[in-house]
Amino acid sequence: MGALAPAANAAAFPEKPIRLVVPFAPGGGTDLIARTMGVTMSQDLGQPVIIDNKPGGGTIIGSDTVAKSAPDGYTMVMATFAHAVNPSIHAKLPYATDKAFAPVMLVGQSPNVLVVRPDSPYKTVQDLIAAAKAKPGKISFASQGPGTSAHLAGELFKSLAKVDLNHIPYRGAGPAITDLLGGQVDVMFATASAVGTLLENGKLRAIAVTTAKRSASPGLAKVPTIAESGVPGYVAESWYGLFVPAGTPAPVIARLNAAARKAVQTEAFRKRAETEGLEVSAGTPEEFGRYVRAEEVRWSRVVKEARITAE
Repeated sequence: MGALAPAANAAAFPEKPIRLVVPFAPGGGTDLIARTMGVTMSQDLGQPVIIDNKPGGGTIIGSDTVAKSAPDGYTMVMATFAHAVNPSIHAKLPYATDKAFAPVMLVGQSPNVLVVRPDSPYKTVQDLIAAAKAKPGKISFASQGPGTSAHLAGELFKSLAKVDLNHIPYRGAGPAITDLLGGQVDVMFATASAVGTLLENGKLRAIAVTTAKRSASPGLAKVPTIAESGVPGYVAESWYGLFVPAGTPAPVIARLNAAARKAVQTEAFRKRAETEGLEVSAGTPEEFGRYVRAEEVRWSRVVKEARITAE
């Protein structure tokens, strides 16, 4: 009878509201994606999906909340690129990433965009490479902080293009973009969501996207990839994905996966995804698990080579 109890509980799932932890402040891209998904997931699951913003620590605070929650499917986290990078850049985490979480679904991936001011002399990736080789360490690139996707996209570019760029970290994308617009820094490998409006109104110009293929987003469809622009093998992407605590029953994970799949196929979510430059994935938990492990391995090499720390 004891062995049958977990199966019975899983069959009845969910019987109460589900908490979706967003490890960022309200209003950002991750928060908006989570809230848009939450509405449809609530309808499908028959229970409210409550967004719980827990920013701080480069997503560690929110992730730790979920890692230490009961493995019953009632607490999820909307993880990002940082989830796969934090184990490499932090000497010690309050949880073991590979043992504390169970994958539910990769929501989707989006490019970072190599952007400059409209009056910048760098109109192509090759322009930037030529200038960087002529002036090693003189050209600066901004990021929203050490270990973020904008930072590591730049470090990967330095490694594969064999150039020396000067990294200038900021406390968030807003200040970084402000200084880029003001001329204090030269370029930025910004997230698509952070610079979408600025690209639309002509305040920034896109040189290239960081993904393996061109973006399907209308605003970026004509922008070449960095790889096709002369840096073969270059791929860097931001992503969103759902995790639950390790030990959550497989039937519960399957139920959450099914609800999440339905959520990302709605018109409301597709409009949100287009705004974020997000390419929807919606695969299986196993596919998401393999993807994250590959991301951890790939970025750990970049972090080690560039000697990146969280400081």
